[in-house]
Amino acid sequence: QVHLVESGGGLVQSGGSLKLSCVIAELIFNSYAMGWFRQGLGKERGFVAAINWSGSRSYYIDSVRGRFTISIDNAKDTVYLQMNSLKPEDTAVYFCAADEAAPEDVLTTPWYDYWGQGTQVTVSS
Repeated sequence: QVHLVESGGGLVQSGGSLKLSCVIAELIFNSYAMGWFRQGLGKERGFVAAINWSGSRSYYIDSVRGRFTISIDNAKDTVYLQMNSLKPEDTAVYFCAADEAAPEDVLTTPWYDYWGQGTQVTVSS
């Protein structure tokens, strides 16, 4: 069973930065497609960003492009989400997701097999 452990959430003022981390514990497969999703209060969980295992391809939703950066450290089996210029509308629980995939594959849909427990990000105005 693939186990994902997230960290790095917290409370930050508008315009501030946070960096989320997601460690893939108990690695089973050789490579994964990795993604970050978020769910605001009373809203459905939605896609934020994704990256392939080799780190050569990444995708973002329009509202975070240019402010958020997804990256991967294969040596540490860890995916990061650097979030800059945060806005109150970024407030949500952020979830890391993983799915077995070829090193060059990116998955931008919700059809991931493995999910973390979520970490709260709160941006005050």
